[in-house]
Amino acid sequence: MSRPPSASRRPRADAERNRLRILDAARTLFAERGAEVQMPEVARAAEVGIGTVYRHFPTQRALIEAAADHRFAEIQAFARTECLDNASPGTALVSYLRHVGEVLAGDRGLSVAIETSRATPESEPRGTARAELESTVRLLIEEDQAAGAIRDDCTVGDVYMIACSLSAVIRTGSGDWQRLLDLILDGLRPR
Repeated sequence: MSRPPSASRRPRADAERNRLRILDAARTLFAERGAEVQMPEVARAAEVGIGTVYRHFPTQRALIEAAADHRFAEIQAFARTECLDNASPGTALVSYLRHVGEVLAGDRGLSVAIETSRATPESEPRGTARAELESTVRLLIEEDQAAGAIRDDCTVGDVYMIACSLSAVIRTGSGDWQRLLDLILDGLRPR
């Protein structure tokens, strides 16, 4: 007699590898072409069958949201390991924001795909990914404030606005995101 599937059961190793291959292929394709990417293209790029793609991601929207979550998990990991653990005192937030800009610039099509999928000009993290990222950003701010590198009134909401501003400039190609960030960082310095 077979056991009913358990909600807490871990996926098989090969299923998880396939899922990650699909996500990596999708992110590459979305970065290149945005929401124009079709599921069969993702299957070919990931070298899996179309059924495997649909088994993991039943809709294009589900795939786009998973790719977005994957991107935010990578940003979160960078913030933890590189900014909190390895950055020089007073440079954690700068390192984080520069990394966010680089990721968004390299993943511009994914941001467009997220916004197209959501039918709103927002590509920010949601749910657990957002809560975890906000918690980490709060630690970055506190660390840099303790080092006297940024204003005492800087908040997670401010950093969120900065990331959204970078995203908008990058997504629309309306300016030099690095110049914008330099100007913003100047405004974050204590007076």
